[in-house]
Amino acid sequence: MSDVEDRTWQRLDKWLWCARFMKARSDCARWVAQGGVRINRQPTDKPHARLRPGDILTLPLGGSVRVIRVVALAIRRGPATEARTLYEEVAEPACVGTESAAYPPD
Repeated sequence: MSDVEDRTWQRLDKWLWCARFMKARSDCARWVAQGGVRINRQPTDKPHARLRPGDILTLPLGGSVRVIRVVALAIRRGPATEARTLYEEVAEPACVGTESAAYPPD
C-alpha cells in the first residue's frame, strides 16, 4: 500500500514533515489535528488526509499565513534544498479595497 501512496498521493502529515515545515512528523500530525491547515480551501483536521500534486495548502505559520502549491510528492525527507522543490509559493491576489478600483471611471 505504501507504494501506491507514494506514487499518486501522500499523507498530509508525512508530506509536511518531508517538506520540512516541522522537525518531527508527530508535530506535523498535531498541527493538522488542531484544524488550522486547509487543503484546496477546505479545512482539515486529519493528518492522514490525502495530498496530491497540484493541491493548494493554506498554512498558519508564526503569525502569518502561507499559501503553497504542492509540486511533487516526497520520496524521502532530504535536505532543505530538496524539500524546497516539493512546493511553490502562491502569490496572494491583490485585495480590492477602494471604490475606485471596484468601479471603473465614467
